[in-house]
Amino acid sequence: MIILSPALKGFIKLRWSSIDNFLLNPASTQAMVFNSLVHNGQFTEFGKKYDFQHINDVKEFKKLVPISEYEDLRPYIHKMMEGNQNVLWNSPITWFAKSSGTTSDKSKFIPVSNESLEDGHYKSGKDVLALYYRNFPQSGIMSGKCLTLGGSHQVNQLNADSYYGDLSAVMIQNMSYFTQLIRTPDISIALMQEWEEKIERMAESTILEDVTMIAGVPTWTIVLIKKIFEITGKKNLHDVWPNLELYMHGGVNFTPYEQQFKSLIPSNKMHYLETYNASEGFFASQDIIGRDGMLLFLNHGIFYEFMPMEEYGKPQPETLQLEEVEIGKNYILVISTNSGLWRYIVGDTIQFISTNPFRIKVSGRIKSFINAFGEEVIVDNADYAIAKACKKTGAEVNDYTAAPVYFSNEANGCHEWVIEFNKAPSDFNQFIDVLDAALQEINSDYEAKRYKDIALSKPKVHSLPEGSFNAWLKQKGKLGGQHKIPRLSNDRKLLEEILAITKAESSN
Repeated sequence: MIILSPALKGFIKLRWSSIDNFLLNPASTQAMVFNSLVHNGQFTEFGKKYDFQHINDVKEFKKLVPISEYEDLRPYIHKMMEGNQNVLWNSPITWFAKSSGTTSDKSKFIPVSNESLEDGHYKSGKDVLALYYRNFPQSGIMSGKCLTLGGSHQVNQLNADSYYGDLSAVMIQNMSYFTQLIRTPDISIALMQEWEEKIERMAESTILEDVTMIAGVPTWTIVLIKKIFEITGKKNLHDVWPNLELYMHGGVNFTPYEQQFKSLIPSNKMHYLETYNASEGFFASQDIIGRDGMLLFLNHGIFYEFMPMEEYGKPQPETLQLEEVEIGKNYILVISTNSGLWRYIVGDTIQFISTNPFRIKVSGRIKSFINAFGEEVIVDNADYAIAKACKKTGAEVNDYTAAPVYFSNEANGCHEWVIEFNKAPSDFNQFIDVLDAALQEINSDYEAKRYKDIALSKPKVHSLPEGSFNAWLKQKGKLGGQHKIPRLSNDRKLLEEILAITKAESSN
């Protein structure tokens, strides 16, 4: 039986009390966050422009402050990166999280205030830990170390007072001394820029540690585990780290990777926990292990609005508050934060799976979908279909992307998929059939377009050689822990680039 220290018990109870408070009082909690944000923003350059001083409620806020995307806030952020202060937020901003997004070659630089670190990212991390202990009170997770994968860019100096790097690099650089003691690898390895060498060094440096939890995106975590197996000769990660009990994942849907993880860590004492942590904020975490959906964090310096999909692109789009949302409907996430992002579109679409408490799931990206023929296929649909095809055929998928094939004089349109398998399907044609059938099952618009091949033909699927997606990421300068392959595109640019790389490498 594991005995928790009095200090750890007190910490957990304090976090539980905070969580329970916003669970019981969601609307009033968000109202307090809103009032605090507007109060702090009123004397900034942005706040003066949009008359924050006279904003008394959310209705006035929506009327006076426009919806923003990154391009709208970029001039303000550029000023801040040059060293100007009190532009979007009223406390000094000296850190910026570099995010390349998924489809753009241009980097985004998200301002990171001390408040957004302490009341957002770090506080959320503490709450994730507290929620885990609520599920497993006898956990020994704090007896070992947390292995973190992320930060493919080192912290870089912009000027005498400003720095940037991946969010994970910014967080590691600003962590407390105690937090540094319970994480691995060493900061000199964690902040390495060359990702392939970094994986090697991470594996070598952590195999002798007592790792009890891992945090990172699935694709790079699998790469690390395989490197560890290569070095140690082991085939079960518990033979390397016998006390490992938790993998915290986010960034991409875990469903296509779940079976692969269970083959790499075949143990019923291993737990998997989904988090929703972006450069812009730490929004949610799974609160009940084994149940779908993540608990939306309501008292972490972020005020939420939810834009129905049909409102996107309108001159004055409508947004909803918590009490107005519906279960199962796709919403675009809009946030105002304690780092000066005002009515900012994150780019993700979410669905509520419950409203008491407010639990969500990420259903896709605004610009990551296929709707070339009115089929409206979103990432959530694609992940479901991939997972079902894998289960039926014993396949394991490393990564994939898909795009439309447009109508021609000779043929109907279809969807074209490029998939990199870790384990090939037992029957490739069956894999395609199951993929197609699962998409029809979950998406009635796709089903209608596929009916008797009237509008859409069966998908075309290519199996790519190992390393194809990494080659594309490397070519784009995006090889690293926080960069992801866009699952779906409504044009063929990405798919053609990946196919061209594959063709070039096969001809060498």
